[in-house]
This record gives sequence, C-alpha cells and structure tokens, in this order.
Amino acid sequence: MYTFLEYLKSPELVVKVQEYFGIVYERNHAKEPLTNGKSATPTRNGVQSNGLANGCATVNHGGDKKKINDNAYRVTNYFWYVLFIVGTELGDEIFYATFIPFWFWNVDSAVGRRVVMLWSAIMYVGQSLKDIIRWPRPVYPVARLQKKWGLEYGMPSTHAMVSVAIPFSVLIYTHNRYIYSLPIGLAIAVVWCAVICVSRVYLGMHSVLDIIAGLLLVILLMIPLIPLVDRLDIIVVTSRWSPLFVLSISILLIVFYPDSGKWTPTRGDTALTVSVCAGIELGAWLHYHLGEFQQPIQPPPYEVIWPSYSMLGLLLLRTVLGLCCIVASRAFAKSISYAFVCFLLGRDKNELRQSENTLENKNKIIVELSYKLFTYGVIGFNTQYLLPSVFKLLNIGRPDFYTEI
Repeated sequence: MYTFLEYLKSPELVVKVQEYFGIVYERNHAKEPLTNGKSATPTRNGVQSNGLANGCATVNHGGDKKKINDNAYRVTNYFWYVLFIVGTELGDEIFYATFIPFWFWNVDSAVGRRVVMLWSAIMYVGQSLKDIIRWPRPVYPVARLQKKWGLEYGMPSTHAMVSVAIPFSVLIYTHNRYIYSLPIGLAIAVVWCAVICVSRVYLGMHSVLDIIAGLLLVILLMIPLIPLVDRLDIIVVTSRWSPLFVLSISILLIVFYPDSGKWTPTRGDTALTVSVCAGIELGAWLHYHLGEFQQPIQPPPYEVIWPSYSMLGLLLLRTVLGLCCIVASRAFAKSISYAFVCFLLGRDKNELRQSENTLENKNKIIVELSYKLFTYGVIGFNTQYLLPSVFKLLNIGRPDFYTEI
C-alpha cells in the first residue's frame, strides 16, 4: 500500500498524465525516458539543466517561447490545453466572483446561500489541511504550466474539493426544488468535476494523490454538511441574534487559522471565502427581518422558467450592472479598510503594502486579513441585499427573488 501511495504521489506519474494529453518534454538526445523513475535531465539549447524545481526553462508554444519551471516542453494538442486552462479557472476567484452573483441575481438565492455556505466550509477545511500537512506540489521533473498557486502546499487539492462541492451541491439542493432531468444534471456535474481534476494534474500543480485525497475528503465532508447547511441557513436567516453569531464565528475562524510555519496565500484565500459567506448570510437576515422575504405562494417543485428575449435582456442588464458595482465596491472597500487599519496600527499603507510577506510581518498579516474580512463581507452583503434592492427599485429585479427563503 505504501508503495502504491508513493506511486500516486510521484512526479513521474504527473509527467505521464501530461504526456498523455499532448505535452512533449525535451529530452537529452532522447537517450533516457523522462518517466522511467530516474528522471532524465532535460537540455536547454544543448546545455544541461541544473534540475532545480524552481528554476526556469525556455518553453515553446508553437513558436512562442515562455519561461516555466525547470523543464522545456511543447504543447502538441491545443484542445486539451485550452480545455484544462479553462477548467482550472472554474476553481479560481474570477469564477467565484461571477458565478455566485449571477446565481443570486438570476437563478435562486435560497439555493445560492446554501451552496456558498457549503463552499466556504469545504474550502476552510481543505485550505487548513494544506497548511497542516505541508506536502509540496509536484517538483522536478514536472513542468508547471501554471504558477499562480505555486506558493501554496498541495495536499489535498482544494480545486478537486470544489469541483465536487459546487456542482453536486447545486444538484442536491435543486433536485427537489425544480423539475428538470436529473441524469442530465448529474452528467454535467461529473464532466465539470473531471475537467477540473484532470486540469490540476495536467498543469503540473497537483499529484494524482492530491486529487484523490481531495475527492475522498469532500465526499466525507458533504455527507454531514449537506443537511447541516440546509438547516443552519434557515436558523441564520430567521434568528434574531444571527449577526452577532455570524460575525463572531467568522472572526474566530480567520484569527485561529492553522499556522503553516511560513507565509502562504491560503490564509488570505480562506478569509475571503469566510467573509463572502458571512456577508451573504447577513444580507439575507436583513431581508427577512425587514419583512421583505415572503413565503412562496406554492410549495416546490417548480417548473424551470426559461428566459424569453425580454427576460434575457433584463438578465444581462442585472449581471453587467451588478458586476460593475461589485468591482467598484471591492476597490472602494479595500482602499478605505486598508488605510483605516494601517492608521490604527500607525503604519504607512504604501510602505506596508510593499513589505515582505512573512509570518514575522505581523502588521501586514493583520491588515491583509482585516481588509479581506471587510471587503469581501461587503461584496457578499451587496450580492444578497443591496444590489437586489437596487434592481427592485429600477424595476429590473427577478420577480421571485423575495420568495426564496
């Protein structure tokens, strides 16, 4: 078993997956296969590489040379390349920033709140375990086609966890609420999950073991979390003391995040997910206690209403206007919160922003976490409360929005 686990963890297996999908490594006169367990040293214009995992090599994309990891490679199948580049973005901040608001404004806010709460819990556990386990990402001979998350640890893959958590929670929370083909929904969720998981190995960012561990962990977590989140959302929305509870728990989760022994971006990313969830739940709470949320006239399941041309126009208007407001509120909230916390600490914001990212730089950690808590809490609040209220005033709101509790 140990040997098998080591094989799943090995960078050579990652290289095999990459080669299967059309990544061709440069070899030293093709004398020694790169994946034979000894990892032949690649050449760079005839000069042997030093083999350092974080070095750079010239990479050729159909004639365009780029720097990436320590191995030179060529992309020979651009279908897989484009698919997996797009697939990995389904677990990135840009996807969350567009998918979550779009879902709230145009589909179903009740399902959206549950999915966001589940996503936040899954991400918190996964990111925390990364900084507790501290397994590095695949190294030489793997060439990383992407470096964005290179400073984070690799085990478990939170991309793999999210690839299950988001599509399957949407499926679970909607299958008794709306009338649609469950097999089609299941097929979409499986393809979604597969593309994201394979993309992480293809890009050299995770070992196969990272992916498997992420999938097993998210399944185990979702078994208790699905019914718990369903019940907890109702309590948070209706309870009189929810704001105190939500804010206290959010701050405690961010403050007592596990220390990895070195600075990694995972703590900031985790603060982001917790804050978005808190803002959304507080927005729903305010809707309910102002008497704006009403029970639906008819119980579920409901027919899916596909948009007409006029409905599609309003959908696009809400989305474009809303996302512009989200971008503006992010910039404004980040600017004032960063400056305010720096003022309280007596530090120059520009000097602190340019200072080193280390665990010893306590002031920067405090500022970074504080501004993320405020900024992304505001974004979550605006997504659930402020912008739907603006849409209602402009008479472009989704008609059934205020019946979704």
